[in-house]
Amino acid sequence: MVLQQAHEHSGYTAADRERFLDEPAKRGGRTEFARDRARIIHSFALRRLAAKTQVEVPWASDFPRTRLSHSLECAQVGRELGEALGADPDLMEGACLAHDLGHPPFGHNGEDALNEVSNEAGGFEGNAQSLRLLIRLEAKTVDAQGRSVGLNLTRASLDAATKYPWPRSTDLRKFGVYDDDLELFHWIRKGAPVGAQSMEAQIMDWSDDVAYSVHDLEDAIVSGQVKLEGLTGDVEALYKVAQRTGLSDITEAEVDEALEKLQSLSCWPTTYDGSHRNLARLKDLASQLVGRFALAAESATRDQYGDGNLTRYSANLVVPREQRVEVALLKAIAGHYVISAESSQKRYAEQQILIKELVEMVYTGGEGALESYFIEDWRGASTDAQRLRVAIDQIASLTDPGAYALHKKLIAQSHR
Repeated sequence: MVLQQAHEHSGYTAADRERFLDEPAKRGGRTEFARDRARIIHSFALRRLAAKTQVEVPWASDFPRTRLSHSLECAQVGRELGEALGADPDLMEGACLAHDLGHPPFGHNGEDALNEVSNEAGGFEGNAQSLRLLIRLEAKTVDAQGRSVGLNLTRASLDAATKYPWPRSTDLRKFGVYDDDLELFHWIRKGAPVGAQSMEAQIMDWSDDVAYSVHDLEDAIVSGQVKLEGLTGDVEALYKVAQRTGLSDITEAEVDEALEKLQSLSCWPTTYDGSHRNLARLKDLASQLVGRFALAAESATRDQYGDGNLTRYSANLVVPREQRVEVALLKAIAGHYVISAESSQKRYAEQQILIKELVEMVYTGGEGALESYFIEDWRGASTDAQRLRVAIDQIASLTDPGAYALHKKLIAQSHR
């Protein structure tokens, strides 16, 4: 039987398909980007997202999304939007699946805690940790010296998964690469404009915003933390959250207008009582909003750049201001009613203490506190900062239940 040669997308060059280590396919019939997607799907890091918090605590009920379900939804949006704009669909799906791999236990709260205690090691940022997993920590490929190069994805796939293509800076909270990962980062960015996102990364970024803004709202309504009938009275509070977390130049008038427009949509529910009919209407709302935001970006981008494959650095994603404001408003709703809620703040404070205690216990416990695949990195560390980075890598890899379990285990060991 002769396996057919896979058809490679015409919008990408041989350099885009290049891997840091040449690794010929074991069988024919797949493109290089299909191989990348498969490696991400089968990764340990992706599986662990099933027990990591998105916004709502996943096991508080059967409904809330986890980091994994969010990533799957982001991937569906990104694959279809990317394909509509001429990007390779497997590359797009892979980048969206990979974009949150580096997020630690307890969502952004865990990220903030790790950043507070890791300054001497170069800080912590979930997106930089995602890249570190892809190019170093995830076990798949090693070089001739036995050093891991992570999943050894193609240049274009790694670039598409890089939301913030720059190293840590005193001027910016967000960054996409740690200093000790710069060698491979520079290889990924070969020929790319400095600081610019690839077209695929821009599609991934917008798909991420669309997916979590819509679905976090859905989760919050089902949990009862958002009451649809009370939104109009909280416009000022929602504006302040949107300004702080979404669009810094947003105005209160824009928030008010966006809320009115969304509430005027035929799919917008006026109430939610938990009935099957209301749940179906809520699911329709999510579907309609995702379509609204994706189609707006597709149409505006095509209007500016015309037909053809819009890939790599040949174009930029165009998202109308109206939809950016609407997405910022939806994110602000979850931020105000869920993240800022008193019950959430109490839980966040407890989680931050646990994360910081874990860092101290893993750092002082050394090899005895590490999973087996971090021990070699620990032994190879020659400075305190390098050892702290290994401890951070270990803790960031944990699921929410895994963080509680390791904390309990190390506490018990310290009392022996």
